[in-house]
Amino acid sequence: MRQLANDGKHEEIELTHPDGMSVQQIVDACAASGEKLTEATFRKYVQLGLLPRSVRVGKKGKHRGSQGLYPASTVRQVQLIRRLMGQGFTIEEIQTRFLFVRGDIEALEREVDRMLSQLERAPETADALIRREVEEARRLSALLVEKLRDIERRMNVQARMERAAV
Repeated sequence: MRQLANDGKHEEIELTHPDGMSVQQIVDACAASGEKLTEATFRKYVQLGLLPRSVRVGKKGKHRGSQGLYPASTVRQVQLIRRLMGQGFTIEEIQTRFLFVRGDIEALEREVDRMLSQLERAPETADALIRREVEEARRLSALLVEKLRDIERRMNVQARMERAAV
């Protein structure tokens, strides 16, 4: 039941932060759900490849610099890592059996979305045929990402079942 409540909370976080979250926002979101996470631990997870790297985004205003933003789904990943560690999985097992493609899938989804958004804004997209082809590409990319996530989920279940059988 707690997992269902977390899924709703994760969806809310992901909807309210479509452009990403800072490290502090992620730490705060974890704390709000009862998950203690320090910035140092978060950065260690990134270094180990358990979490995606940030994307530098310029702050509004002249000479304000930039900040690193992480996908909002990172909160979900932190909690998955903690849950797996609580079940006795090592960092190495988590890296190789559970999260080895998750970051790549999310990066693929972001990059394809960026490309398709550029195509949608291009003047040539006023042509009805080109617009339909871009819409079809968006539909197919969503199917591809969902298929990859489904494969990853099945692999995760299999790894957990193998662990439980030992």
